[in-house]
Amino acid sequence: MTEITDDAVQIIARGPRAAAEAAAAAMDANPLLEGATYSILEEDEDRGVWRIDAFPVTLEEADEIRAVLAGWAELTVVTEDLADADWLAMSLSGLPPVREGRFFVFGLHDKGLAPPNAVQLRIEAGAAFGTGHHGTTAGCLRVFHDLLKGRRFAKVLDVGAGTGVLAIAAARTGSKLAVGTDIDQPSVRIAGENAAVNQAKARFVHASGLGHRRVAATAPYDLVFANILAPPLVSLAQDIRTALRPGGIAILSGLLRTQERRVRAAYLARGFRLKRRLHRDAWATLVLEKG
Repeated sequence: MTEITDDAVQIIARGPRAAAEAAAAAMDANPLLEGATYSILEEDEDRGVWRIDAFPVTLEEADEIRAVLAGWAELTVVTEDLADADWLAMSLSGLPPVREGRFFVFGLHDKGLAPPNAVQLRIEAGAAFGTGHHGTTAGCLRVFHDLLKGRRFAKVLDVGAGTGVLAIAAARTGSKLAVGTDIDQPSVRIAGENAAVNQAKARFVHASGLGHRRVAATAPYDLVFANILAPPLVSLAQDIRTALRPGGIAILSGLLRTQERRVRAAYLARGFRLKRRLHRDAWATLVLEKG
C-alpha cells in the first residue's frame, strides 16, 4: 500500500439520501475499504442533499473509494486537498458541545459551558474517533441515559472505544468496572488520557475482539457497548453474548439503517431480545437484552 505522504485529501460526495446511503453501504461491504474512515450526514434538509466525507490514508484506498462512489450517477464526487495542519483539531474547534440526556460532551475550547446538573465529559479526540458529535456516539449516550433511569450497570465493556467516551460515561455514572478495547494503539492511549482528565476509573486495552485476557478475566458484564461497524458487529455477536451475563444489555451502533436488519438478525438468532432502536440521520443504534 502506498501511503499518502504529501497533502492529505478528502473525498466528498453529494446527492440524494438513497444514493448516499447505498454508496455508504457499498463502502462498508467492500473488503478493500474495511478500515476506511468516512461519515455520512444530511447537509441540506430543504434540498434533500446528503454528503459523504471520506478520508483515505493510502492512494489505493482513495482510488477504491472513488471507484465505489462512481457507481451512483446521482452523486457529485470531488477530491479536495487538506491543508498541512491538524485538520481534526481544527474541525473540533468549531464544533459545539453535545448534550445527550444527562451527558454533556465538550472539548477544551468549550470548558465552562456545561450546565451544573450535567455529567461533564471532556473529550479530546486527537487521532481517535468518537467525540460525541457523530450520530452513532450520540445515539449510544442517549439510550444509555434512558437505561440509567431504571437500572445501574456495575460492569461495563466498551468494544471499539475510540476516545473512550462511552466507558468514561459509564464510570462517571456509577459503574464499578469500565473496560474499553480498541484495535488502534493511539486510540488506547488517547482514551486513557481522557479518562485521567475526567477522573474516571476506566481502563483501556489494545485488543482485537473480546479475547484479551484482561477483558475475559472480568466477564461477565452487565452492559456491552459496541460502536464499531456492521460487519464486525455481526462477527462478534456470539462473543458479545458470551461476555454478557443473563439479562445483560448490548448497545450496538456504528451501522447504517440499511444494515440494521442484518445486524439485528445475527443477535436475535443468538437469543437476544430487541428492546429499542434509535435512528439518527442515516445511523441506527440498537439496544438488545441477552435472553
